[in-house]
Amino acid sequence: MTEPAFLRPPCAPSRLAVAIGCAAFLAAAGCGGGKAPSRHGKRFLVAFSQCNNAEPYRAAQNALMMKLFAEAGDVDLVIADAGQDNSRQVAQVETFIRQKPDLLIVAPNERAALTAVMGQAMQAGIRTICLERDVLQPNYTVYVHSDNVAIGRMAGDFIVKYLTGKYGSPRGNLVQMRGLLGVEGEISRYNGAREILDRYPSIRTVAEPVADWIQARAKDRMTEVLRSQPSIDVVYAHNDPMAVGAYLAAKELGRDHQMIFVGVDGLGGPAGGVKKVVDGVLAATFVYPLCVDKTVAVALQMLRDPHFSPDKEYNLPPVMVTQANAASLYTQLTLSGGN
Repeated sequence: MTEPAFLRPPCAPSRLAVAIGCAAFLAAAGCGGGKAPSRHGKRFLVAFSQCNNAEPYRAAQNALMMKLFAEAGDVDLVIADAGQDNSRQVAQVETFIRQKPDLLIVAPNERAALTAVMGQAMQAGIRTICLERDVLQPNYTVYVHSDNVAIGRMAGDFIVKYLTGKYGSPRGNLVQMRGLLGVEGEISRYNGAREILDRYPSIRTVAEPVADWIQARAKDRMTEVLRSQPSIDVVYAHNDPMAVGAYLAAKELGRDHQMIFVGVDGLGGPAGGVKKVVDGVLAATFVYPLCVDKTVAVALQMLRDPHFSPDKEYNLPPVMVTQANAASLYTQLTLSGGN
């Protein structure tokens, strides 16, 4: 999936004239391109607060959302980038609330920080979808996500089987490369793995560096770990960019063949996690769906059908990717142009 370029603001309604502070904007075309509006003759305004465009997973979400809403023909979409800054995202959502969009979509940077402002959106009568990450209270109309605890458990099982195959019993040294602390995905991917790994006391976690989902930070943190830990068997990173960053650090020090690297996200495209498994950089990744297809489908029903009552929560299944299925999955993703 290609990262979306910064575009000019769309031909959206005049109520979008107010800029969102000094935040950087991604604005989707979605101006219809000559397509007919809904059967009610109305165009809809959808505002999306994205937590951090710099992450490949988030860039892929943005690109797919722009594509699907543009194809819908009756939606004007605006995407604001919080840049992994809680205060900026809160301010963006507050401004969106004042603009009164027909639908607000939020991918929260952190749960606690966004809880109150999403409650304000609900109190203002704005229908809200929480995309992929939730908040501490159910301050949303709909929550679309996958199961991060299940991903953690799957990663834990994979690690146990690998170490058992390597040593004849489940033992060895593990590094968990953690994402942004306080985020549901990071907490659940960590706890799910620990739920499995804690059953095997001979599997030792020798380091838990925090790299905030960023590849460059993961490379730096992993370099520090490698200099202090002479023996590492597995690096389990909570997203693919951090897993790749850890791999690059190990490769730079000539130690990449001493350990395996496991990630999460499983994006398509030549830089995505699935291709990294095909190339042998990662031993495994776990496809965490972008959740955008379901989000857009539910959003369009909410916008177009006044009688539609969505479920409070939609949980999409993850998929494990290893050498056994990576090549075929990568081909499928390439042909479909999606994730």
